[in-house]
Amino acid sequence: MKRTGAGVLVVTAVLGVAAGFLVDQVLTSAGRPTFTPAVTLPILLVLLGAVVVALAVPIRRATHGSSTAKVDPFRAVRIAMLAKASSIVGAALGGLGAGLWIFLATRPVPPSLGSLGTVIATTVCGALLVAAGLVAEHLCTIRKDDDDEQPGGDDPGLQPRIHDH
Repeated sequence: MKRTGAGVLVVTAVLGVAAGFLVDQVLTSAGRPTFTPAVTLPILLVLLGAVVVALAVPIRRATHGSSTAKVDPFRAVRIAMLAKASSIVGAALGGLGAGLWIFLATRPVPPSLGSLGTVIATTVCGALLVAAGLVAEHLCTIRKDDDDEQPGGDDPGLQPRIHDH
């Protein structure tokens, strides 16, 4: 599994910004109120980030020698995939919040503090979830063993032996 790249996160965030801006644009064009995330969304994003990191810490301890507990490789992969998904979801929701904020900032009438507060909190907590996902993903990586075969590398055991007679 490859680690989450910055390009994926940037593209996801940009798509989230576009979606947030367009959602508010369409709602306003239809004469409806703008979309405001629930107050619980930023709280849930922070809690998800904390859980992901908490799940990854025992994997790090077991793979880097500070714990004697065995690591279930399937559990480690599931946690690493959860961390990867969390960083992508955090980028999307952070981008969505940024798009909503950009829309509200470009209106001639200033928005209410309550709606602006949850939008900014969603953006910040989305960024925190990205950071937590990346940290957890890093905690789930294992160190490379010296005897691990590198793809395309030279393995002396596969070389034909030349016998001297």
